[in-house]
Amino acid sequence: MVSLDDLKALSRPAQTKIVLLVLDGLGGLSRAGDGKTELDAARTPNLDRLAAQGNLGLADPVAPGITPGSGPGHLGLFGYDPLRYRIGRGVLEAVGIDLEMTERDLAARGNFCTVDAKGLITDRRAGRIPTERCASLTPLLEKIGIPGVELIVRPVREHRFVVLFRGDGVEEGLSETDPQEIGKPPLPVQAEAPQAKKAADIANRFVAEARRVLAAEHPANMVLLRGFSKYPRLPKLTEIYGVRAAVIAVYPMYRGLAKLAGMQAVKTGDTVADEFATLESVFGDFDFFFLHVKKTDSAGEDGNFDKKVSIIEEVDAEIPRLLALAPDVLVVTGDHSTPATFKAHSWHPVPVLLWSKWCRPDGAARFTERECRYGNIGHIRAAELMPLVMAHAERLTKFGA
Repeated sequence: MVSLDDLKALSRPAQTKIVLLVLDGLGGLSRAGDGKTELDAARTPNLDRLAAQGNLGLADPVAPGITPGSGPGHLGLFGYDPLRYRIGRGVLEAVGIDLEMTERDLAARGNFCTVDAKGLITDRRAGRIPTERCASLTPLLEKIGIPGVELIVRPVREHRFVVLFRGDGVEEGLSETDPQEIGKPPLPVQAEAPQAKKAADIANRFVAEARRVLAAEHPANMVLLRGFSKYPRLPKLTEIYGVRAAVIAVYPMYRGLAKLAGMQAVKTGDTVADEFATLESVFGDFDFFFLHVKKTDSAGEDGNFDKKVSIIEEVDAEIPRLLALAPDVLVVTGDHSTPATFKAHSWHPVPVLLWSKWCRPDGAARFTERECRYGNIGHIRAAELMPLVMAHAERLTKFGA
């Protein structure tokens, strides 16, 4: 894999425009009955037309067999090796809502969840409570008193919140409390490094107190914590490739990750149509656009095959608006697979569509996992996609004499 330093040396200025359209959790698996994936079942005439004109392939977000979280999945798409650059979910949520972090902060992403009388989880997301309800509950958590530590708790979106543990010697290296399945109790926080023991004790006390103060609340009567992390230092995509980059995303976490990579967050509405309208409104101001669609992933996690199909079709209907802007390079892909039949992130490679005037067309009939198996891009790691994108955008010069 080409290093970021080498790519920076090869980068050259250009006036070209690039759109990276990410349908979160795009990849699927065949359903019983007709054997179709969500992309197979979706009516996507516009994406299919681009597939016939462009190049297809499959990408492993991290490496073969590795199931990625959203952070590593997107880092790969931005050209970073997720095994080298590791960023915890807590930081991404904090940066995504513009919460300032200091060197004394340890961030964690929280879920409000539901537990029964025995303390067993019955819903990991508390029924996806409204954001307004989340905002009414976070002040209860912020009032928890832990000696030597300041707690900063803020709502993010729906059942998600972020907590900063601010104090001396509060280090990362902690396990998460989410067992990732119902019918089990939240896990205790474990120190995975000797220097993290103090932070583990603090986090466990916070969780215990959270259960006490939320006992009368329903369905959000408990919390799950994950992604304990300090603020990272990440090379900027904008400096590596010399692009002016924007992120258009509804959910704060994705804005946070993009901001760490040097992108500027652009305010947008909640719908797919809103996001494409935002792209239209700022297309003259930037030359690299990361446009993120979340609900394909949410539908996959809920096991709602038809809903995921409908979101894919909704995005397809907006493609003519995007093409009317005349981008030089368009990439359509996902950060990971979330098959509705699996109801979770999976290790399966993600379909990739790259379209530009410099493509050697595959002649594919459709944009599906099956067609992507035979495309010119081949089967690559996601981090290898960005050099291809920049080459098609005429933003890389010749290597060597």
